[in-house]
Amino acid sequence: MFITGNTMQLLSEDKKKIKEALQEASNSLLRIDAERDMIKHIVDDLHDNYKIPRKTINKMIKVHHKQNFQEEVAEHEEFEVMYQNITKAE
Repeated sequence: MFITGNTMQLLSEDKKKIKEALQEASNSLLRIDAERDMIKHIVDDLHDNYKIPRKTINKMIKVHHKQNFQEEVAEHEEFEVMYQNITKAE
């Protein structure tokens, strides 16, 4: 690779490496899209079969994945206390 003025000149081996990297990244994006689609189908199935709100299912999936249930409970409790203290009539 060499630069002349504002133009970068790439050797054919550099172009090949860049094209391969672009293809690999594109393949990763395809896998991500497929996984997101799978998650959407799972959420839809749970909603249809058990009438659980999609928002709740998505939250449960994220908490299960991160294994942070206690943190979520603590954040909710903090929100609840703060909201009640701010909005309660004096």
